Formats: sequence, structure tokens, C-alpha cells
Amino acid sequence: MTLPSLVAFIPARSGSQRVKNKNIRVLGEYPLIAYTIAQAKVSDCFSAVFVSTDCKEIAEIAQKYGAEILGLRPAEFATSTSPDIDWIKHTLKLLKNGNRLPDAFSILRPTSPFRRPETISKAWKSFNSAS
Repeated sequence: MTLPSLVAFIPARSGSQRVKNKNIRVLGEYPLIAYTIAQAKVSDCFSAVFVSTDCKEIAEIAQKYGAEILGLRPAEFATSTSPDIDWIKHTLKLLKNGNRLPDAFSILRPTSPFRRPETISKAWKSFNSAS
């Protein structure tokens, strides 16, 4: 059985209301978002890791740590009340236009820096055995 292709989506908009620049604030030695990018890469589940952001600075930091940026997220999909489905549809459209549409995706939030790559792998294996 061939496994479906899987990509990681990491949402990282600017403008957090409670913690300014939270996605790129340094935690220990690295920006917060770097941990999630590394976890996604080490898990060996994903053919690509994409960060969806409306901020050039976040995009540059994400690329430095190995994520891909398809372009900045439109402002209307980056408010504190914007539903996830809006930026997800936008990202999927960009992937489709680039002939890179995956079979499945996983959303990994940068605000979970202590997630283990093994947890991601286990979840993907569980998902595949259930389908």
C-alpha cells in the first residue's frame, strides 16, 4: 500500500493580541516557530513544511529554519477572528496552482514547542490505519 502524500501547515500570523510577536519570540535558543518546523522535519512524515503567515519577518525566520513560504497570507485571512478554513483554502489553492497539491495535510501550531516528532509520526500512522 502506498501512503498518501502529506504536508505540514504551520499557521503563524502576526498581530497576537496577548503576546507581541509570539511566533518569533525566542524560547531557549530559538524562535518559537523554529521548534515546530524542526519537529515536522524530524518526524519524517511530511514531503514539505509550509508556513502560512502575513508577515515578512516571520516568513524570513521560517525559511531560515527550513520551511517553505508560498507567499504572504492576505490580510483578510490573518485577523484574530479569521477562521482557519480561510487560510487553509488559500494555501491549498496556491499548492494546486503550483501543481503540488498533497493528498493530506496536518496543521501544526507553533505554540506547541514541546510536541515530540514521535507524536506526529504516531498520529500519522494512526490516521493511515484508520482509513
